Amino acid sequence: PSLPITKNREELISFIENNSVVIIRGATGSGKTTQLPQFILDHCNEKKAACNIVVTQPRKIGATSIARWVATQRKCTLGSMVGYQVGLEKMATEHTRLIYMTTGVLLQKLVSAKCLTEYSHIFVDEVHERTEEMDFLLLILRKLLHSNSRYVKIILMSATINCRQFAEYFGTLVRGKMNPAYMFEVPGAPYAIEEFYLDNLQNLFPYRVDSLHLDDPHISVEMYNLAIGLIQSFDEMEGKVPRKSEKEDGMILSERGSVLVFLPGINEICYMQEALSKLVHKRLQVYSLHSTVTMEEQNGVFLSPVPGYRKVILSTNIAESSVTVPDVKYVIDFCLVRHLVCDQDTNCQSLRLTWASKTNCNQRKGRAGRVSKGYCYRLVTKEFWNNEIPEYMTPEMLLAPLSSIMLKVKLLNMGDPRSLLSAALSPPNIGNIVRTVLQLKEMGALSVKSDGKGQNEDGELTFLGRVLAHLPVDLYLGKMIVLGHVFGCLDECLIIAASHSLKSFFAIPSMQQLAGHRSKLAFARGTPSDSIAFVNAFKVMCSQAKSTDELDWGRENFIQIKRIREVAELYEDLKNRASQFNMHVQANNEPDYTSIHRLQFILQVVIAGAYYPNYFIQGEIDEDLASRELNGLNPRTTVLRNLPPYSFLYYKQLQSLFRLCGQVKSISFESSRAYMEFYRTSKDSGVLPEVSLALLLAQQGRPMELSVYPIEQIEKCAGNRNITHMKYTRVNVDFQNQSICPVGVVSSTIDPDKLPPNRLFVVNITEVVEVGHFWGFQADEASLEKQRHLTADINKRTLHPVTVSLYPNLLCVAPYSELNEQSLYYRAKILHMRGNTVEVFFLDFGNAAVVASSSLRELPSDLLIHPFQAQEFQLIGIRPSAQSIIMGNQWSSRARDRFIMLVKGKSLIVSLYSILHNVMRVQLLINTETTNTSVADILVEEGHAVIAEESFDSKQNHDALMSLYKDMETGSYVPNAASSSWKDRKREDKDLIDSLLAHFSKSDQSFSRTKVQLHGPSTPHKINFHSLSHKTYYKTVCVERSSINSLALNENPHHKHQRMLVAGMVSVNSTGTCILLKNASLMPDIPGLPVLITMLFTPLMELRTNEERTCYTGALCGLGWNSQTQEGILPEHDIELAFDVKFDVEDITEINALRMAINCLVCDGPFGTLHLGPEKISNLQENCQERLLRLFTKSPPREAVSPVYYENLEKWNQVDPSLRMDIQKPDSGKTRGFLFQLHPVTLLNT
Repeated sequence: PSLPITKNREELISFIENNSVVIIRGATGSGKTTQLPQFILDHCNEKKAACNIVVTQPRKIGATSIARWVATQRKCTLGSMVGYQVGLEKMATEHTRLIYMTTGVLLQKLVSAKCLTEYSHIFVDEVHERTEEMDFLLLILRKLLHSNSRYVKIILMSATINCRQFAEYFGTLVRGKMNPAYMFEVPGAPYAIEEFYLDNLQNLFPYRVDSLHLDDPHISVEMYNLAIGLIQSFDEMEGKVPRKSEKEDGMILSERGSVLVFLPGINEICYMQEALSKLVHKRLQVYSLHSTVTMEEQNGVFLSPVPGYRKVILSTNIAESSVTVPDVKYVIDFCLVRHLVCDQDTNCQSLRLTWASKTNCNQRKGRAGRVSKGYCYRLVTKEFWNNEIPEYMTPEMLLAPLSSIMLKVKLLNMGDPRSLLSAALSPPNIGNIVRTVLQLKEMGALSVKSDGKGQNEDGELTFLGRVLAHLPVDLYLGKMIVLGHVFGCLDECLIIAASHSLKSFFAIPSMQQLAGHRSKLAFARGTPSDSIAFVNAFKVMCSQAKSTDELDWGRENFIQIKRIREVAELYEDLKNRASQFNMHVQANNEPDYTSIHRLQFILQVVIAGAYYPNYFIQGEIDEDLASRELNGLNPRTTVLRNLPPYSFLYYKQLQSLFRLCGQVKSISFESSRAYMEFYRTSKDSGVLPEVSLALLLAQQGRPMELSVYPIEQIEKCAGNRNITHMKYTRVNVDFQNQSICPVGVVSSTIDPDKLPPNRLFVVNITEVVEVGHFWGFQADEASLEKQRHLTADINKRTLHPVTVSLYPNLLCVAPYSELNEQSLYYRAKILHMRGNTVEVFFLDFGNAAVVASSSLRELPSDLLIHPFQAQEFQLIGIRPSAQSIIMGNQWSSRARDRFIMLVKGKSLIVSLYSILHNVMRVQLLINTETTNTSVADILVEEGHAVIAEESFDSKQNHDALMSLYKDMETGSYVPNAASSSWKDRKREDKDLIDSLLAHFSKSDQSFSRTKVQLHGPSTPHKINFHSLSHKTYYKTVCVERSSINSLALNENPHHKHQRMLVAGMVSVNSTGTCILLKNASLMPDIPGLPVLITMLFTPLMELRTNEERTCYTGALCGLGWNSQTQEGILPEHDIELAFDVKFDVEDITEINALRMAINCLVCDGPFGTLHLGPEKISNLQENCQERLLRLFTKSPPREAVSPVYYENLEKWNQVDPSLRMDIQKPDSGKTRGFLFQLHPVTLLNT
């Protein structure tokens, strides 16, 4: 094609061949990127000279699409003469002479090679994009060009470039004078482009546009409307121009020119796409273009639109330089961009909306006018453009953290980072360099000194640092891979690193957020960790993929198959890279229940170790307040507020509002609130997924609405009866029994008629749900007689098959037989349906069985009046020990087997403590000849459980029960005198409720209705997190909405020890008031765990003691102090711990021993990691695992203590040197570059 650059072909070849650096500026579309490299290729072929040309592009999409285009032009197969390499994808062979690659790929190659001679010509395109990688690449090119690669040609290209700055940077010294590099301007652009500003559009659109502010970049609704109006106006504009199909270079142009709209991010694109989709009759084909679009969607952008349609492309700055859509005639530019910046307070990154620079906007303008005259509409005023929009973007190197660049600097080995980076085109400030060195030391990538001297200067690259420099992932994820190798869970860590490096493969579609979130929760399998959900989903995909259709499986499970395939590719690449450092994935034998959970716990610790110091703890919940807020109901309940009067009339509407969350078990109405309780569907203990999903409803931005009847209409229906007392009365709707009953104001939660006559009674235990949680029935003679009578009554009747279709919780009668006995029928309810069988629960015995669906019979309604005999029980005063939690998420299989052996099928004495949510909380006693032994004591003694306090609700109920039994014993208990009149009143109210419901359920009556917005759902058990670092303790912490932990709940607020949340990514919101967490994992609920994890993974630590120096009270963790100023070196990351369990010298010794064991697997030298054999590695990994588990499962467990904060918070060097015992690692000289120093021990007065 005849592009402007073709005219200057010979001139350009001559300049490039005679100068080592040439800078070329040419308008967008002049042919720099596609033609110039080909001129050089053809020139070398004519001269039969060897050449190897590389052209860099800032983005993958640019490198691949340009390489395809050039290969098509040269009529050669992509990957032969012309190829590309982006990320993991490489389409090139040894015959490739012209390769397009991303800036990052070339940078990695040059850092490894430390010279440029692999290439004859290096073209760096789009140099105006001053990313961190771009500036570092230019620095390396300049450095190597002057040292060992003198004959390589470097060509810098851009449409909008400050040529002078680059020319001087690449200048050469001739006779003591700096000669700038050669500059060449390609004259001419393909077609003229006309520019318009808001001022020009005022007469066209009379919108009132708010004045723009430099410090408040945003897009108002008026601005969106203006852009949409513009797109619609192009039809009229084109109508005025004589219609003809312009034929340019053999390319027919559709009559309706395409529109390219530049928006700052995906949210803005989605908003505008939705607005445009409403213009049905306008015949628009709308495409979006951003970093997460699929290949198919991306290819659609380049196709011609359907005849008669106009193509509209909504794009981020990705279309500014990487992608050229040839038929764009109109560019609409909001002049905005999102930029990564570093928050000054927290040193966290955040994406901020900023005004784009003139350079960027001119680059955008150049996208129009490729094939005909172009039009560019800038949605700012001309004055704002001239005076406020900056000329150039601030180079990223001055803003972003420099950690990965710094590691590459260390690998290059060209002197200390400070002096090398000071030679960059825009040198980062010294403070930023120092801070980055410190963060690399904190991470363990550079060596740390423990004496407080010279900590700010450069450090040696450790083994970990060298691995991180070679892995194409975030440094935290690289560290996770190395720790995964140390602890024998490398495979899982590779999956996490690959998953978190790319866009999430969990699909959470905007219209199906609940279903998408439910799928993610299901993959987490009860472990509240985003990373573990990714691991489980990836493993299922790998095992499923062979058997089922991948796409179907993906759709069913809300997994984006294309993305998970990309993760699989990156996983393989990372696996290969890790193996170069002698870190190999072990073949896994089929693991059992215990080893699966043991490995999962180790993996959680590794995740926490990799993400140090991104540690947060859960805030305390006031139990008394929470209990009142939930009306003493189960924590599995959520609350809705702002209900209208007579709200019980709308119970079916409420049930259907929560349909997508799960099955509602009951709704309690009281005043203007409704309490929704769900059935437990999962076997996992802990928070119900249904509750999490209900809370997610509240976050969706669309308030829940009820359609309600006018009050006067309701009261009119009651006839002459007064019903105003029913407006906000307490009503309970039980969906299982299908009953709607008023609840007494005075009636206590305990019904004396249903109480066992004595606190001590015998129970037959029929079914164990979990350790300490079981079903049974009272085994006194009166109860057994009742049961025999009921069974005889059921089995002498003629029973009819169930006529309705089966569903969970349906009541029926079902057969059961002991061995070799004839089956008898008993009252039951359905738990689960599986094909032709159902699992049923026997309501008078408490056990479950699987029976044929056809064997179920209808339950005669008169048999419903007898109360069900089975009762649910829980043991008081215990919770799982650390050992149980680690070996089984809650209870280990050993604990479960032991409990079943002690109780199942036996008749044991129980002592009633309290009744909570219809569950009897009891002590369970085994009667031996001499004494009664408590089952809880046996479990504690054998290490399966630890003693725990009862909850606030349970204690309150206990007090009420005790006084009731006391009154019953002394005979002073009087049944409520008003109870008979109350019962009459209750009966009247029940009739009233039934008649109102019947009246309004008649469909033939038309009632006028209004909408009422509800508040919620909410729960007082939602956890608020705080940073462990005191510097940011008071900032609000928000967990990303797509995280499993965005709605973390604390069901046990009576457990007072700290619980820890670890985050993979910490950033701040644009105002700096809120800390945002991504990829969060809530750690297992083990006392002392937050302290152990922090002490284990901190670079340095100083212990705190009480005044008498008889015990340790806490520790300061971080990078230590500066010996000159005595201040902390990286104070914003220092963590002051106050121990909530007791630690002694033995614990510190154990931590040091584990740190030493870790060092053996991550170090350099003749005995370092690279030189270990597989068996030695396996032994060292087992040693690390054993030591880790021993640290957390200390026996007897560490006792709880009240935290005491040290008076000089976050002050280092508080220990008298004579009391400080430094632990030296026995140094053989055979290893170096290891990860951890050993912690000094402060001596105590014994």
